Amino acid sequence: MTIQTRTWEGAVLALADEGRRTMATAVLPHPVADEITLQTAYAHCEAITAEHSRSFHLASSLLPAEKQRAVRALYAFCRISDDIVDCQTDNNVATRMQEWQANAFSNRPPANDLAALAWADTRQRFHIPIRYAEQLVEGVSRDLHQTRYETFAELATYCYSVASTVGLMSMYITGFSGPEAVPYAVKLGLALQLTNILRDVGEDWQRGRLYLPKEELALFGLAESDIAAGVVDNRWRQFMRFQIARNRQLYAEAWPGIQLLNEDGRFSIAAAAGLYRAILEDIEAYDYDVFNRRAHVSTWGKLRRLPDLWLKSRRPS
Repeated sequence: MTIQTRTWEGAVLALADEGRRTMATAVLPHPVADEITLQTAYAHCEAITAEHSRSFHLASSLLPAEKQRAVRALYAFCRISDDIVDCQTDNNVATRMQEWQANAFSNRPPANDLAALAWADTRQRFHIPIRYAEQLVEGVSRDLHQTRYETFAELATYCYSVASTVGLMSMYITGFSGPEAVPYAVKLGLALQLTNILRDVGEDWQRGRLYLPKEELALFGLAESDIAAGVVDNRWRQFMRFQIARNRQLYAEAWPGIQLLNEDGRFSIAAAAGLYRAILEDIEAYDYDVFNRRAHVSTWGKLRRLPDLWLKSRRPS
């Protein structure tokens, strides 16, 4: 069975171009805060990263110190934005998001908002276009009013907003060769988010969300009732094989972009991609059952993959 998946590319690349052409965060004549406060703020972001994403924490540890703390400030910005949508009640989520945006997009956030302070400092140090951050907040906020996606093209714009934007902002921290790197970052973001979606089908269903394209479910003879029942049969296995094949293809297409990053950032991004891609192997190993367990890669599984990822990150594609 062949399903056309390429209609999404033009739309997401247009979004990336929109973000790139906006002005970077202005560099102010005075620091966002004194150095001691900033150290505390960055330490807070490091703790958020360590608590919520062991894979990202490990991958970011492979960066030089200044870039390491910057990508963890970026992670904290993304994590808090997402958690507001996921964890707050319907009565206060709009107010909480408005308050967070006011701080997160300010060049001088209040001293008691440590994550916003670190993020403001990172944006200014690395000249990150503010539009990418705005697109991310728009993407996570989409979860408040949209819980289903009809087509992969529609899903791709969501994945761009919540994940490709992170890759694009990360490029300004790691350093990159030029605009030719953008499409690779977009594809890697999509690949990472699709892995999240495939891993979290059961968890997302419990939250009332279904990210799997309904059009594609129907093509494999599946309905929402099958997701609700956690059915793992031949229809589901064929569907998941198709999804994983496309996911791997996106990782493969994104990989050459690693060579367009500054040399000291390549291993970290290669590790993030490789360790996340390995989650797909775990899904396969457990017969595509993403309803009763959360697919993951063990600490040893991550560590044993690093030498090969290091070698691959150093070789031209």
